Formats: sequence, C-alpha cells, structure tokens
Amino acid sequence: MKHSQKKTIIQSYAVHPQDTGSPQVQIAILTNRVQELTKHLEEHPKDNHSRRGLLIMVGKRRKLLNYLRLNNKDEFEKLNEKLGLRKAAVSS
Repeated sequence: MKHSQKKTIIQSYAVHPQDTGSPQVQIAILTNRVQELTKHLEEHPKDNHSRRGLLIMVGKRRKLLNYLRLNNKDEFEKLNEKLGLRKAAVSS
C-alpha cells in the first residue's frame, strides 16, 4: 500500500482531524491490506507465507470489529456498511 493510499483511507475514516489510530481507521487500513493480499494469493496460490500473514490480519481486524461492536454499536454498523463487510464475519 502506498503512502498516498493510506493517507486517503485515514482521511475518509478518521474520527477527528488528527486521528490515525482509532479502531475505525485501523479496520479500514486492514481491510485494504486484506483485499490486496487476497488478490496476490489468487495469482500465487502456493504462497503460504503470505497466506499466514493474511490470516493474522483477518484475525486482528475481527478483534477490532468485535471491540467496536461492543463499545460503539452505531459506529460499528456505519463502518460495516461503508466497508461492505459481511455480518457473519464479525459475529460472536
């Protein structure tokens, strides 16, 4: 991910102007990285080292989504809708 892409994501999901670490921003960045790595793995199905990294990122994103769901349900719903994540992926 290029710096300009990351900056754009941060600006569109930030809670306040200086925000770079809120759960919403972290989830959006991880979602972008997961999508890029998924495309890579479609082209290179035997790249197990990258697959492991993908699974770690998905787990981290799931934990952040669960945190946001428990602490700020409205923001969770809004972010889930904006990113187009499945409801089943963030349950329990």
